[in-house]
Amino acid sequence: MIMGIVKKTVQIIGICLLFSAALLAGKITPAAERPELYLPLLKGKKVALVVNHSSLAGGIHLVDYLLKHGIKVKKIFVPEHGFRGTADAGAHLGNSRDRSTGLPIVSLYGKHKKPTRKDLKGIDLILFDIQDVGVRFYTYLSTLHYVMEAGAEQRIEVMVLDRPNPNGHYIDGPVLKKKYRSFVGLDPVPVVYGMTIGEYARMLNGERWLKHGVQANLTVIPLKNYTHGSFYSLPVKPSPNLPNDRAVMLYPSLAFFEGTVISAGRGSAKPFQLYGAPKYRVKKFSFVPRSRPGARYPKYKGKRCYGVDLSRVDMGKERRRKRLNLSYLRDAYTKYIDKKHFFLRNGFFDRLAGTDQLREQIISGASEAAIRKSWEKDLRKFRKVRAKYLLYP
Repeated sequence: MIMGIVKKTVQIIGICLLFSAALLAGKITPAAERPELYLPLLKGKKVALVVNHSSLAGGIHLVDYLLKHGIKVKKIFVPEHGFRGTADAGAHLGNSRDRSTGLPIVSLYGKHKKPTRKDLKGIDLILFDIQDVGVRFYTYLSTLHYVMEAGAEQRIEVMVLDRPNPNGHYIDGPVLKKKYRSFVGLDPVPVVYGMTIGEYARMLNGERWLKHGVQANLTVIPLKNYTHGSFYSLPVKPSPNLPNDRAVMLYPSLAFFEGTVISAGRGSAKPFQLYGAPKYRVKKFSFVPRSRPGARYPKYKGKRCYGVDLSRVDMGKERRRKRLNLSYLRDAYTKYIDKKHFFLRNGFFDRLAGTDQLREQIISGASEAAIRKSWEKDLRKFRKVRAKYLLYP
């Protein structure tokens, strides 16, 4: 019991130190809360917004904030999970209208993922402001790619209001191979790439990764008091199944399970803070996925899953790792009874990993050291590319 109290105390101290370091560095200010830098650039222009529930400026939604300041907002584009951020992962969304303002809402996760010429008719500037989590397969990144591409093709200005990357303190994972491009990974970057959304936009432009090498007329409004080592607690959950800082931190490591038979906790009270399945060998911990907002049809709905609870993981220790935690994936494969069917046959795991090599390494029992060694060459190349576009230390 004493050891348990000591361990809990150490965890609390670690979390306090993270917050203390953030306070000493000065309050991190998202670009949306620096209106003096962007409002003058929007005056007199017809603006389309790419936003969701995380697009706040001082507690007010950016749509309302811009309208209040006389900006001509003409249209709203929304990514996966929708305008309110409550739709299930992967759920296709239709177009609608905002009840409050009457503005048309165009889904970029429905019939099409890239704004069409018709969508952008009469628009002078596209403003992108969405909180990302710094992981390649988090689809807001792909939405940015297609928005910039559409803007470049139609000669429409693109502005990105930068936001902190809660996983911006490290770079890790396999770099995506062209063969495995999809909406959960369009660009040749590692799983965790250590850049803000604004820095990433600069890289998309500078490396000519948009279709046919087009480049957008891009403006990035920077953050204040941010560094890549900054700890930033998200004031709003970025999507339904990332409800807290722990889930955001564990997401890069646990999301690989989306391409396997293992549940990452969708439909539980702790999504992306645990993992398991009915055929996991060890029975010490269990959970039962239920239908919940943002996870109406979770994997193993109503069935008891056995696995591992990570909801008390030491956040300070995990953050100091500065790397993906492959032990979860390797553990699950080792302890799953039916290994032949561990990886889904639809190829989704390979699309998440950006390669088929990681799946093959897990099946063959490769050590973590061997897996990491196979990433080194590509990661070195990426670091050199990344360095050209950084806005923050």
